[in-house]
Amino acid sequence: MAWNTPGSDNSGSGRGRPPRRRPGGNGIDDVLDRLRGLFGGQGGGGGVGRWVLLVLALWLAFNSFLLVNEQQRAVVLRFGQFSRILQPGPHFKLPWPFETAIKINATEIKTFGTNVPVLTSDENIVQVEINVQYRVSDPQKYVFGSRDANAMLQQAALSTVREQVGRSTLDTVLGARNALAVSAREQLQNSLDAYRTGLVVTELNLPNARPPEEVKPAFDDVNSAQQDKDRLISEAEAYAAQVVPEARGQAARVRTVAEGYRDASVSRAEGDADRFSLLVDQYKDAPEVTRKRLWLETVQEVLSGNRKVVGGDSRQLIYVPMDGATEGAGRASGSTNTSAAPLLTPEILSPDTSSATPSPSRTERTPRPVGRPEVNR
Repeated sequence: MAWNTPGSDNSGSGRGRPPRRRPGGNGIDDVLDRLRGLFGGQGGGGGVGRWVLLVLALWLAFNSFLLVNEQQRAVVLRFGQFSRILQPGPHFKLPWPFETAIKINATEIKTFGTNVPVLTSDENIVQVEINVQYRVSDPQKYVFGSRDANAMLQQAALSTVREQVGRSTLDTVLGARNALAVSAREQLQNSLDAYRTGLVVTELNLPNARPPEEVKPAFDDVNSAQQDKDRLISEAEAYAAQVVPEARGQAARVRTVAEGYRDASVSRAEGDADRFSLLVDQYKDAPEVTRKRLWLETVQEVLSGNRKVVGGDSRQLIYVPMDGATEGAGRASGSTNTSAAPLLTPEILSPDTSSATPSPSRTERTPRPVGRPEVNR
């Protein structure tokens, strides 16, 4: 029965009280009623202390629970001294001031880049660009190994690059920086390990190296001259690759011709020597016959290329044109006239000088017929 229904107890003793809730009412209201009863309801003397205890319990719970992300590592300090390293995941620790945790991003790739002037071994100044990428490898050393590990890495990187470039020439720095970058990375990592920074170098590059702006035109002229030198060397090598084989071929041809001439000359000389030996033997056996045969062969060889025929009485000189000799003489003189030379008679070449007029007693000899006379049958 409701309290305000007719017949209910509406006396002053029950006035001001909240109405009783029916069993099976709202769950939130039940929870609030229990909390109200736990801390003394509305005006209990022990309610403040209970609230203080609740706040303290909640603070201890949240301060003792620690969640470490996947990219992080947590360094736990107990009364300021290193205790342990927490890996990614949920963890519990003692509340402050007993234990404190320092979270460090161990997977983040950090970058350091700068541009510094460096003196080379050949006393030239060059502007070198430095690019270093690194990350934390040991959180304990990163926190306690040095005062500022990042600043230590920057100073070590500058010192390492200056040392490597100072040992190299300007041409090496401008044209072959990959080897310098590799050696500088190894030396920088050794320095970081010696300084206990807890850092690891993932990449070190020297992407650019250029001369100072004050002397840049002079360096441009030097580079242009170097390019011209390389171009001329390439052209010379190409020309040599073309000319040398031809010269070698000509030399081989001349050598082959000379060897052939040498072999022919030696063979001809040996043949002449053998022929002379045989002629000597024949001459010893038959001197007259051999002498006559040699004379006839010599005369035949001489007269075979001569256009003049001399008679047996030493007075008849006949000019005999020959086709081969005429053509050869015409080619030698450059003339195109191929007509045969006139026949020279003995009267023209050797006139009779015994008397101005012929003797009447001498009779004219009839010319001797040439060839066989025809016989009429």
